[in-house]
Amino acid sequence: MILAIDIGNTNIVIGGIDETKTYFIERVTTVRTGTELEYAIDIKNVLDIYGIRPQEIEGGIVCSVVPQITNILRTAAEKILRKEVEVMVVKPGMETGLNIQMDFPKQLGSDLIADSVAGITHYPVPQIIFDLGTATTVCVVDEKKNYIGGMIYPGLRVSLDALTAHASQLQGVGLDSPEHVIGKNTIDCMKSGILNSNAAAIDGIIGRIERELGQKTTVLATGGLAEKVVPLCEREIILDKDLLLKGMLEIYKKNI
Repeated sequence: MILAIDIGNTNIVIGGIDETKTYFIERVTTVRTGTELEYAIDIKNVLDIYGIRPQEIEGGIVCSVVPQITNILRTAAEKILRKEVEVMVVKPGMETGLNIQMDFPKQLGSDLIADSVAGITHYPVPQIIFDLGTATTVCVVDEKKNYIGGMIYPGLRVSLDALTAHASQLQGVGLDSPEHVIGKNTIDCMKSGILNSNAAAIDGIIGRIERELGQKTTVLATGGLAEKVVPLCEREIILDKDLLLKGMLEIYKKNI
């Protein structure tokens, strides 16, 4: 089993995975002022909850979109694991098996690389991969397993926060799905608007990308908010909550 840590803008995903299964996956809040010790305690608490001993972990890998705490998390993990276990960080120059055909390949987020590596490893190509987090990202991989580009747009929570911040009467709205598309009160109207607009966006984006590619694709969705949106989509989408961890495992195996 390896320890996989994905540092996002809102949450840090901590997971344990090997080639047979995902043993655990949990989220803690991203705190940019957090110390090595504080994050080490978070990691240790997650391991304790699942009854995982540090001796059972053979290696570690971190991917991050928050550079200021990347090394802090890496060091925190190394405090918990055995001394001989090195925790690697996903960065440009690593072996991934993914050919990135972007204007500036080094600017591509490590989380998007991990998603795409998992995609080409476990699913047919070409692919469209949606990762629903603070931002919703879209990765496009062609039939030759080349990463050819994608999209980024505001995520559900960002959209909801922006709406409530500018409307004093619209506060305290959760992201649980309403029973009907047509809301009968203000809260349900907002829930339906946020969730169904994102589902419709995903459906529409799939159609537009497939027209530009000139072929059908395998569509994948992952990320903390994917479970709330994918059931509302009309297109066929594979929901894989562990996609990022699977990609990190593949990258780890290619670089040990």
